[in-house]
Amino acid sequence: MKDWLVYSIGFLAQILFSGRLLIQWIVSEKNKRVITPSIFWKLSLLASFLLFVYGYLRDDFAIMLGQTLTYFIYIRNLQLQGEWIKSPKWFRLFLMIFPVLIVVYAYNNGEYDVQKLLNNEEIPLWLMILGIISQILFTFRFIFQWIYSEKTKTSQLPIGFWRLSIFGASLILTYAIFREDPVLLIGHGAGLIIYIRNIIIWKKQKVNVD
Repeated sequence: MKDWLVYSIGFLAQILFSGRLLIQWIVSEKNKRVITPSIFWKLSLLASFLLFVYGYLRDDFAIMLGQTLTYFIYIRNLQLQGEWIKSPKWFRLFLMIFPVLIVVYAYNNGEYDVQKLLNNEEIPLWLMILGIISQILFTFRFIFQWIYSEKTKTSQLPIGFWRLSIFGASLILTYAIFREDPVLLIGHGAGLIIYIRNIIIWKKQKVNVD
C-alpha cells in the first residue's frame, strides 16, 4: 500500500483522538469541572480502530499492542454509559473481534509472523523496547481509569489518568522522534497541551469544592 494512504489512515486516527480531547476539554471548560461525554469514547474507539490498522500496515508492533490494550477499555466505558447497547448487534460483534481477525488473517497469509513483528529492520531493538514500554505505560492510564470507573460504576477520567497521560505521551514523543513518525509526533504533541489543561481544571475544581 502506498505510503501516502498509510499515513492518511494514521493522521485520520490522530485527528479523531485529538478531536475527542478537544470536545472533552471544551465541555469541561464550560462546566468548570472535568467531564467525559460519551462522544469521547465513541471517537476513541473509532480512532483506535484506525490506528491499529495503521500499525499493522507499518509492521509496528508497539502501536498495535498499545491499541489492542485500550480498544476494549473504550468499549467497556461505552457499556458503562449505556451507549454500547444502542449499536446494531452485528456492528458490536465486528468491533469486538476485529483485532483478532487482523492478526489471524495476516499470520495465516504469511504477511508476518511474531519474529518479523519483533525484528523489524527499520526499528532497532532498543527503539522497539522503548516503543513497547511507552505504549504500555500510556495504556496503563486507561487501565487505571477502567478500575476507577468499575469501582464507582461511572465512566470518569480521574486526575491520575491525566498525570499518567503526560508521562506516557512524553515517552511516546521520544519514540516518535527516533522513529521519525509524524503521526505519533503531531498527535501526542497536541495531546500534551490538553492533558496539562485538564490537570489545571481539576485543581481549580478541587479548590472550589474545598
